[in-house]
Amino acid sequence: MNDTTPEFAALVAARFAAMTPAERVAIVLQMNETARRIVISSLPAALDGAERKRRLCERFYGRELAERAYPPP
Repeated sequence: MNDTTPEFAALVAARFAAMTPAERVAIVLQMNETARRIVISSLPAALDGAERKRRLCERFYGRELAERAYPPP
């Protein structure tokens, strides 16, 4: 499903094409940080730091990697 008009999609594509690589990287980093904050805000506040990291990793990369990177105690 796509709710973007072709005209607007062309404007967005032209804007991205006009960006420098550094600008594109900055946008990606900002988007990643926003996604990270959204995920963290959805986690229970009572989690300790290690469990919060494991859950964040799980949300982005899947349970298998999260359990390998942050094994349960």
